[in-house]
Amino acid sequence: MGDTHGYSSDPALQGLEGMAYRKVRAAHTGSLEREELQASALDLEWDMEKELQDPGLGLDRFQLECVEHRTVGNSNRADPDPDLEPIQPSVSVSPHGRFERLQEDPNYISHFTRAPPKGQRRSSCSLVKYLLAGVGLFILGLLIGHYAHSTDKPTPEPPTDTDLLEELLRDITAEKIQALHRPFISISDDNEEARAKHLYQQWTDLGLTDVQLSNYSVLLSLPGPSSSRIVDRASHECFLPSGAQCDLRNHNNNPTADQHFSYAAYSATGSLEAVVVDVQYGGLEDMRRARTTMNVTNQIALLKLGQAPLLYKISFLAEMGFGGVLLYMDPCDGPRDQSLWHKAFGVTLNPGGDPSTPGYPSIVGSYREEWPNLTSLLVQPISASLAKRLLNIQSVGLGSPCTPLAMPAASERKKIQLTIGTHSIYKTVNNVCGYLRGKTNPDRYVLVGSRHDSWHKGTAADWRGGSAMMTQIITSVTKQARRGWEPDRTTLFCSWGGSALGNIGSFEWGEENRVVLQSRAVAYVSLHSPVRGTETLRSTASPSLLQLTSDIQKRQLLSCIRGGSCPGPNVSSLQIPGDVSFFANHLAVPTMEFAFEQTKAEEMTAEVILRLINDPVLPFYPLDIALDVQDKLKDDPLRTPRLLAAAASLRESSAFLQSETMRPANDPKERDPSHVRMLNDVLRDLEKSFMVPQPPPGVYRNLLYSLNGKVPQFSILKYPLDPLKHNAVNKSLSLIINAINSAEKLIRCGLDLFENSPDDTN
Repeated sequence: MGDTHGYSSDPALQGLEGMAYRKVRAAHTGSLEREELQASALDLEWDMEKELQDPGLGLDRFQLECVEHRTVGNSNRADPDPDLEPIQPSVSVSPHGRFERLQEDPNYISHFTRAPPKGQRRSSCSLVKYLLAGVGLFILGLLIGHYAHSTDKPTPEPPTDTDLLEELLRDITAEKIQALHRPFISISDDNEEARAKHLYQQWTDLGLTDVQLSNYSVLLSLPGPSSSRIVDRASHECFLPSGAQCDLRNHNNNPTADQHFSYAAYSATGSLEAVVVDVQYGGLEDMRRARTTMNVTNQIALLKLGQAPLLYKISFLAEMGFGGVLLYMDPCDGPRDQSLWHKAFGVTLNPGGDPSTPGYPSIVGSYREEWPNLTSLLVQPISASLAKRLLNIQSVGLGSPCTPLAMPAASERKKIQLTIGTHSIYKTVNNVCGYLRGKTNPDRYVLVGSRHDSWHKGTAADWRGGSAMMTQIITSVTKQARRGWEPDRTTLFCSWGGSALGNIGSFEWGEENRVVLQSRAVAYVSLHSPVRGTETLRSTASPSLLQLTSDIQKRQLLSCIRGGSCPGPNVSSLQIPGDVSFFANHLAVPTMEFAFEQTKAEEMTAEVILRLINDPVLPFYPLDIALDVQDKLKDDPLRTPRLLAAAASLRESSAFLQSETMRPANDPKERDPSHVRMLNDVLRDLEKSFMVPQPPPGVYRNLLYSLNGKVPQFSILKYPLDPLKHNAVNKSLSLIINAINSAEKLIRCGLDLFENSPDDTN
């Protein structure tokens, strides 16, 4: 193969050619089950036959040929120096063929020394030289010893990983986090720039190096001076999105903050008078049923949230010819809370970033697209109580089982007038980023992200929890850095602005630094919404990090002291809202987020950060990716034999790579720096193989993320780009099989790092 890792071309080592090691892999036949993946699948075989056939490999030849042969007196030039004991260089090969290396191992020193030839004398000149050299070395040793004892006290050794984790967790207490909440509460009513500057100063004082404050001028969609209205043309009743009645003669109507911000950012604006059409969840069958009853062109769809990405359904409705959409949440799809009936909400139709600079950053001089609205539809969220009125439902059962909202068959459709008055304006969003530099691999970044903005002032608690946790983690790690700890990789802490309207700050920063991040970003740890006040520990992780996330979560459950009320584990690879989107969706960087009680979520987050920045071999598990692919195809009716065969081959190759990575991960002697760095790059880039160029609206480009945790399935198979076209599924299948093949090629490149067969040295 030409791969000569671990071997030297020096002729002094050519005597080793006869001592050939050969790595024999177990046959790759049959289906490789998870429990059968054992390290014993690989074996080494000593090629004794070749050794015995070569008489030059006897014990008399087991000597270090690279030792300089001197001519002493009348000695033959070919005779070895009799005072030098022959030393056999050892070839150390791990049981799995990992990182073969040559070294002078004291365990392999030959004991077959020869007596010096008779009559051989040392010259007096040589003896004097040796004596002088010995005296010189003795004096040099005295000087070094004196200097060592006269220096200052040695710097204390940095803590081990276990001690460091204990120190970090000791600093994370509910009292300290609560203390950080107070200053955040005091700046909750300030604008986003003031919050960013507060974090900038705070992080600088804590000791982060190179803290940067970046800003971008971006197009924001905000509520207009008056709230959106829905008017029943038959009864002339006016309603706000919450269902509260309004005065047609008073355009302001003094709405509350929640009512004022119950809007769809980046919706089309204007007024539309049309018939309300019940389309349920907006699926393909729902659309066909609606079209069989009436002409839906320029009508207003009454659409439930859920079962498919909102942007996917909005795009589908626009393609069907609708003119407007009223969004609502069916009470049967949420917690049994009577207050939800009268609660409106806000959504954004922005998939990410500044809509006026799609695909490139909004820096000074950037070209701006004249595209203030991201859809041709008038879109407005409403409460369930208003949806019930528009569906002509007289009563609905609130017991168990819950009765979903649906328009009665014999009911007459209402005609309404929908008015939306949002406006677009350019404003500045601000990001704060600070570095904790790594020592061994400073050009490899582990990103930790939170946010400092909210939908409106009344929802400031959304960002305060994540910001407080981020600041406490920074406090803990910088404290350890001052004590001498030096992480292996660089940690990049970031707080994003413009998150509520489409993760604008993180997208713009990511687009500006895309090239650097593509080669340096290792992982992204999210603190977007870590505190959810739930008894269930919910974690989201990309397949590469599922095992690490599960391990940390299990330890948290074992340390639970609540008696019988400990939360159950819940780890999945789901699309989640927040600033993680750019890194998972456009860079395919492995990501994760814990969501639980504040203190516990922060402890687990601190542990995963420590593992990611300190582990010599990244704690990514390629086999989990292959198993995830097989799980997604297992019960999919669209799977093909070719697709299943490709997935099985990926699993087999991934199992071998994961087995190979265990030795450098656990044995410091196997950590050749160049090999470990190349191996980490393979592990880091594996998810990039599953990126597709143009996904359906609302679906991640990274195929490894699902939309439904209960039924794992490739999203592009369930939601094809062109659902009305017959060849849409075939195109999706091609994208999936190409992604699997690409991943396997990368895995085989990783396996080549461990190929050290002597047969390939020439």
